Amino acid sequence: MTIKLYTDDAYLASNDSIVESLKNNEVVLESTVFYPVGGGQPGDTGTLSWENNQAEVINTYCDDTGSIRHVLSENSSLPAIGQTITASINWERRYLHMRMHTGLHLLGSILQYGVTGGNISSVKSRLDFDMEETVDKEAVDTQLQQLIAEDHPISSTWITQEILKEQPELVRTMSVKPPETNENIRLLKIGDIDLQPCGGTHLKSTSEVGKIKIGKVEKKGKRNRRVNIVLMD
Repeated sequence: MTIKLYTDDAYLASNDSIVESLKNNEVVLESTVFYPVGGGQPGDTGTLSWENNQAEVINTYCDDTGSIRHVLSENSSLPAIGQTITASINWERRYLHMRMHTGLHLLGSILQYGVTGGNISSVKSRLDFDMEETVDKEAVDTQLQQLIAEDHPISSTWITQEILKEQPELVRTMSVKPPETNENIRLLKIGDIDLQPCGGTHLKSTSEVGKIKIGKVEKKGKRNRRVNIVLMD
């Protein structure tokens, strides 16, 4: 199982590691800063470098064994198993995803409904809520700006699967549940306003979300309202 360095430090942009295995154009490292696609957040892109070689990473995903696979571009050079390489993410892209992901958690803290879906990109992101009510776009946007300006600290802690089962109210997502494994579950805490399981990459405080606004609000069904957020810088 790959050591997930991004879990403890989402601001770490590169690391040295050893190639554990290769399959076609996919590389598994002993440890990595690359976040794999999951939870609505895209997998990181970037580069793997060794000696006089460099390969472009076009996607990252986690396989069934818990190994994180770095997908290289077609016709890339491949390092050897046991080779020490430097893994470097596209930091600008990652940081935009961090701003968006934290912004969606703030949105979820305002709209206290079950979440039926979501998606993150560097330009526009969304959450789908299990609700019939009409969303007051201006009121939600005002609350969102206030939470950003209040600069709430963001931290994480870990709990066991047993504790999570005793507190099912922590899980807001209706379509996707935390995996039932022997591993502990990471809880993301935003000040005193939000606490929920999340394995994604996040900021250190809400002020870092920066210029963001509520975008289009869509009715996707009798009990489904899609709320988009858009970065303004």
